[in-house]
Parts: sequence; C-alpha cells; structure tokens
Amino acid sequence: MKSRNVVRLFFSTLLLGGISTLIASFFVKSNVYADFLNPFDWFEVLGLVIFFLALGFVFSLISQMGFFAYLTINQFALGIFRSYWPMVQIALIAFALFDLVYFRYKGVENGTITPFLLTAIALFVYSWIIARIKAKETNKKAFIPALFFMVVITSIEWVPGLRTSGGDYAWLMIVPLVLCNTYQLLILHRLTEKK
Repeated sequence: MKSRNVVRLFFSTLLLGGISTLIASFFVKSNVYADFLNPFDWFEVLGLVIFFLALGFVFSLISQMGFFAYLTINQFALGIFRSYWPMVQIALIAFALFDLVYFRYKGVENGTITPFLLTAIALFVYSWIIARIKAKETNKKAFIPALFFMVVITSIEWVPGLRTSGGDYAWLMIVPLVLCNTYQLLILHRLTEKK
C-alpha cells in the first residue's frame, strides 16, 4: 500500500470516528446537551461538541490500532496454524460472543440476561453481513477473517467502554468502533489493489 493511501485511510477513519461519536452523543448524552440548551449557552455546547469529537478521535485511534494489530496477528497465525487458522478463528468468535454475554451478565446483581444476549446477537449479525460483503468483493476465503475481525477485535477494542459504570460510554464507544472497523475492512482491498 502506498504511503499516500495509508495517510488517507488514517485521516478518513479519524474523521469517521469523530463525526459518528458526535452524532451518537446527541442520542446517548441528550440530557447533557439539554442542560445547556435551555437557556442556550453556546460556549458550553461548543465545549461538548469539541469534547465528543475528540473522544471520537480517540475511539477511532483504538479502532485503527486494532485493525493494524489484527493484520499483523493474522500473518503470524497463518504461519503458525496454517490450515487450522480458520477453525481457530471460529472458536475465538464463539468465545468472544460467549464472553460478551456471560461475563458481562455475571457482573450484574439484579437484572436479566436479555440485553447482553441481544447485544451479542446484534454484533454477530452485523458482522456476518459485513463479512459477506467483504467475501463477495474479494474472495470466499475472506469471510472467516472478516467475521473474526468484526466480532473478536471489536469486542476487545470495546473492553474499556464495557468497564465504565452506567453504560452510556459503552454505547457511545461501540458506534464509532463498529463504523471505523467496517470502513477499514471494506476499504482495504480497494487501497491495495493494483491498477
């Protein structure tokens, strides 16, 4: 990949992370915005916009680090596991989904498992769709690695958000992570293809 494309990927993903977090903040943190809209305090609203934009940049950087770490790990794993690597990835996908449900539910004293189950199912279904698109645009062998990246790597990147109390930042974090990971996964083969 040319250095120009690396820079383009970096800044476009950074922008996507910032804008998506800002938009998500209008829904997740609407009460914070409401406090400064009546009466309107433009300085505080501007501060919130800058804060959530910068937070999105951070989430985007986490996504980008995860993406390039995955590209490196995938090459090492192909050398170590060879033909068994797809099966190892499937096992890790199952473990990551189990982890998203069981270990998060285990930490809740009074509550139902349904929200945790729905979160894992939604991530898996979305990841399946994106992996199908990736496989269709490249080749069939790209399906399992794409699914692995979207489920396992996104789950690992999401850990800091999941450890916060209240859950607002968990939801605020997953939006840019999923969007940035999707964008990077689907744009990579376009940036690396030879004209």
